Amino acid sequence: MSINERQWCIFLPCGKGETWAVSQNAVAEIVAADAMSSEPPEQLMWRGKSLPVFDPGLGTGARWREESGSGLVAVLLGLEGAELEYWGVALRGEGLTIKDIRREAVVDAQDEAHEHAVTAFRLHERLVQVPDLAMMQHQLQSTQ
Repeated sequence: MSINERQWCIFLPCGKGETWAVSQNAVAEIVAADAMSSEPPEQLMWRGKSLPVFDPGLGTGARWREESGSGLVAVLLGLEGAELEYWGVALRGEGLTIKDIRREAVVDAQDEAHEHAVTAFRLHERLVQVPDLAMMQHQLQSTQ
């Protein structure tokens, strides 16, 4: 992970064994989405906009929806100049948090990076993926 001495990151639980670390300025909002289905929606209505939702945890067996009938979606800011101003990521399981990561606590785990990640690292034995947000946003744009 390429960080200075310390950096604030939001940890997004995206499936079993799938935790993403994103910069706090990449997340616009965490939305509790009402849902009748046990799977997240393909589109999320958010502040008058219809946003595509990416679900990296699909098929992992991790729960998206709570007993109450709502699930969480992280609304991410699109890249500057891109068609998608915002897009969503379905959150599955537990572990949504914000952390002040110190360089000395991070152990490189590049060889464990998933195909949609630019790198991975271990923080206190927890494997964390740094997602390739630009690639995912481009994929979502091409399906719109």
